[in-house]
Amino acid sequence: MKRLYFLIIFSATLFFFSCNKKVDLSDYTLKGAVFGTTYKITYLNADRNYQKDIDSLFLKINNSLSTYLPNSAISKINQGDTAVVVDDYFIEVFKKSKRIFKETNGYFDPTVGNLVNAWGFGPKNQKKDLNQDEVKAAMQFVGLQMVSLKNHQIIKKYPEIYLDFNSIAKGFGIDVVARFLEKNNIQSYLIEIGGEIRTKGLKTANKPWVIKLVNPINTTTGFKKINLSNKAMATSGNYRKFRITDAGKKYVHTINPITGLAKESNMLSVSVIASLDCADVDAYATAFMAMGLEKTKSFLKNNPQLKVVLLYVNTDHNLEEFSNYTYE
Repeated sequence: MKRLYFLIIFSATLFFFSCNKKVDLSDYTLKGAVFGTTYKITYLNADRNYQKDIDSLFLKINNSLSTYLPNSAISKINQGDTAVVVDDYFIEVFKKSKRIFKETNGYFDPTVGNLVNAWGFGPKNQKKDLNQDEVKAAMQFVGLQMVSLKNHQIIKKYPEIYLDFNSIAKGFGIDVVARFLEKNNIQSYLIEIGGEIRTKGLKTANKPWVIKLVNPINTTTGFKKINLSNKAMATSGNYRKFRITDAGKKYVHTINPITGLAKESNMLSVSVIASLDCADVDAYATAFMAMGLEKTKSFLKNNPQLKVVLLYVNTDHNLEEFSNYTYE
């Protein structure tokens, strides 16, 4: 009886000391390459470096959604494999894409992949000049309404339909990392992948996470400062990703899924800011580039939760801005 009493006291003493053990917390900044671009992740007051964990998450996302990996789930589906069982990452991105496809009346459409490749901006890097008949032929296989999900498998109306989630995948990757950090009780972070950003809390000294938008006319200078604390932001633009043919024609990487064309508009850059998942604002930014200025303005009237900074060139070739964001 005395021995049992001693063991209970001893165990309680160990528990007391373990509960009062001080844990050293540090701030971390992680950098690397992913999704064909770079990432920078800063998080505060953490008990360890999560580099390996985050790189592992990126690998899983790539294995599911990357059109640049021949053995990824999406690549196998695009190659005609109808037996692929997709994971939860794929399902979430597919369902988000379906919703935003409907909301934007098809201006966000991941089935535009064949045209992205044909115009020279996809993994196949074809760099082909398409005539009207070729565009019309390719447009037969554009339309997310022709793709469905059943029992973790993708069903396409036509095998030629090519899925490409690159216009939402960076934002989704940021969301996956954000959920991981929050699951590990990180209350302050900034995650950036290729210019798309999501933050939570405040940075050091209780200062807000503030970023600068790039001026597309002079990319060496900032444009405007934005308080991005507890928000996500995505920027889409044609001022960097374009190609010019030998004949002098310019084609931009934002393919209009309604027309199938890669023509440059007066819209240079779209930044979307909202307290939503970064995947959502990433998709909206792509849709708005395809919509153009006036259609985007109309869309925003019915979606006031979305704040934007639209940079465009007027008829005098001067940079102008339309914004419903209140600079702080």
